[in-house]
Amino acid sequence: MNILELRNINFAYKSKNIGEKFFLSDISFQVSHGDFIGLLGPNGSGKSTLMKIISGILKPANGNIYFEEDEIGTINRRNIAKKIAFVPQKNNSVFPFSLFEIVAMGRTPHLAYHGFENKNDAVIVEDALNRLGIYNLRNKGINEVSGGEAQRAFIARALVQKPKLLLLDEPNAHLDIKHQIAIFDLLKELNQDEKLTIISVSHDLNLAGLYSKRGILIKEGRIIKDGSIGEIMNRNYIQEVFDVNTAIQFNEKLKSYSVTVLPNELG
Repeated sequence: MNILELRNINFAYKSKNIGEKFFLSDISFQVSHGDFIGLLGPNGSGKSTLMKIISGILKPANGNIYFEEDEIGTINRRNIAKKIAFVPQKNNSVFPFSLFEIVAMGRTPHLAYHGFENKNDAVIVEDALNRLGIYNLRNKGINEVSGGEAQRAFIARALVQKPKLLLLDEPNAHLDIKHQIAIFDLLKELNQDEKLTIISVSHDLNLAGLYSKRGILIKEGRIIKDGSIGEIMNRNYIQEVFDVNTAIQFNEKLKSYSVTVLPNELG
């Protein structure tokens, strides 16, 4: 059984800045339980828009989305929040909540109707703070920490929802190289050991080649290629989507791919 299915999703909105319309056109794909998908494409290709549609922030013009075979619009939002967690590209907090409070917000769908956390909720929050390496900052205000530390707090908030499906819109944004690898090592662990299904938006082909099982290449609102990460790591597809020449290497030991962008004259 698939955990998620998109059928013929179409969407359009008009940019206030340039007066042009952006379209998502006939987006269809299925996601299996335990998949780890890299949703890849250049800036403006529709990756973030698609994630907002899956998470329910935006409504498609037409088409259907199914979660565990139920049409997603028929599922109670509280139940959806227990099963799907979304970390958007930009997180802003007007109020000076502490990192502990920010992460604890992810437990909201699981709270009893009196709305108070219990000891088990606190343990789950503390564990997530530890796993994301920010336990020592738990009492710091969200506006007092760096962008990378805040990003890790918002990822921790998603994890304490204990979702079946985790949606991440450029989770490596604001993170230095060390913490990018730490975050993706954790995601790989959750995917392998806890069967957490992950869709991660990126234009970083090397992170996708190292961690993703499957890739979906998207350009100008259309899916160009959907396949295993090995199929996606093809210089012709990358040329079509990103308009760059590349050299692609496979690491036999790691079973992963790396991409080197080449000057045009070497293509």
